[in-house]
Amino acid sequence: MRFYLAALYRNLVAGTRLALFLPVRALDFRVSPLHYSLLIAFNFVVWLLAAALRTGAEGEFDSAAPAIFLASVPLVLLTALVLVQIYGAAERLLLIAMALTASDALFELASLIVPTAGDLSGFPRAAILLFLAWIWAVSVRAVMVCAGRQRPQLLQGVLAVTAMIAIGFFAFPRTEVWNEPAGEQEPEPLAQERLFHLQGQLIERALAAIQPGRPGVPELYFIGFAPDASQDVFVSEMRYVRGLFDERHGTAGHSIALANSQEALEEFPLATVTNLERALRRVAERMNGDEDTLFLYISAHGYPDYRLSAVQPPLELASLTPTALARLLQDAGIKWRVIVISACYAGGYIEPLRDDNTIVITASAAERSSFGCEVGRDFTYFGEAYFRDALARTRSFTQAFELAKGAVAKREAEEGLTPSLPQMWVGRAIAERLQQAADRPDKQ
Repeated sequence: MRFYLAALYRNLVAGTRLALFLPVRALDFRVSPLHYSLLIAFNFVVWLLAAALRTGAEGEFDSAAPAIFLASVPLVLLTALVLVQIYGAAERLLLIAMALTASDALFELASLIVPTAGDLSGFPRAAILLFLAWIWAVSVRAVMVCAGRQRPQLLQGVLAVTAMIAIGFFAFPRTEVWNEPAGEQEPEPLAQERLFHLQGQLIERALAAIQPGRPGVPELYFIGFAPDASQDVFVSEMRYVRGLFDERHGTAGHSIALANSQEALEEFPLATVTNLERALRRVAERMNGDEDTLFLYISAHGYPDYRLSAVQPPLELASLTPTALARLLQDAGIKWRVIVISACYAGGYIEPLRDDNTIVITASAAERSSFGCEVGRDFTYFGEAYFRDALARTRSFTQAFELAKGAVAKREAEEGLTPSLPQMWVGRAIAERLQQAADRPDKQ
């Protein structure tokens, strides 16, 4: 037993040196079927302990989880089989499998701090991508150490381990070892009777608070729509933008904000398509159609088909689309419109919404992602550049866009991100109208 435990220790040390890119040789691994089985058993125990640390071992043990963990063993062995065929070295099958497995315990321990590190840095997705890149680089190094660096075999080996990691990450189901019992789950806030019935009162009060426009005085009305409760950045940004417009652009008494958020269910009416339709109709009734302008601000996740995310558990909400928004605006009969959409792929909204009386500003082009919706942020990149920074320097919505566009491009370049390419359409008639309004010192 001491012999096998010593061999396990040697394999773990070799795997650690491999993962930390310290000198290591194929001869540093102790290889036999029993040695490999003992390593898998040790990794399994570490995996269980790491899962317990993440959850405090609270809840019910998921009996399917060990099977999913053990499914990685044949995947590694199959990859090792492919590699020995590529290199023509069948005798190294178990050695390669051992090297591909020896760093797993270290990876499991590192996974405990990756989410926290990502949240603290403000880039959780980047932290996960870096973690996967590390695993990939160590797997490639394992091939080089155990099979060699000669080409084209190494290039083919890189493809093999890349496929192994991709299959393990994307094809294997994600599961937690400890699941919270169904009977102990906290109810969704909106499922509580008081909050559920409060929503009807919130929307009615918000609609009733919209005051009529003054004849002969061009005024600005504001509607905000943040339909995704999955991240607080959307409601945080909405709260700031509405305050900005009420204080600086004279929309107090002429504004309404709709937002989905688990923490703000007593503050805002729900951001549903139905409530948006009601808000648009009420604003259309209150404003002087030929004189007043609507500023419509929308913030959410966007999808390649241009749908916007709509999340408010436990409800199942309809997503807003460009054609649906165009129809709502047309049905409401609002003539003068400035529409700002902060979301990925938001450029897909320009074509359905543009006309001579409308400005459409989007945080990204139709085929591009925007950035900054990570956990812990108060603003998206575009929202920060446009609302917080640019509109503090100018009262012109179009000039603010040019300032924000440059700021976003500079930030994305510094962070090595694919440019989001914010877009703007300016209708001829509204451009002339806002230019005249900008000449007055009291109003936008």
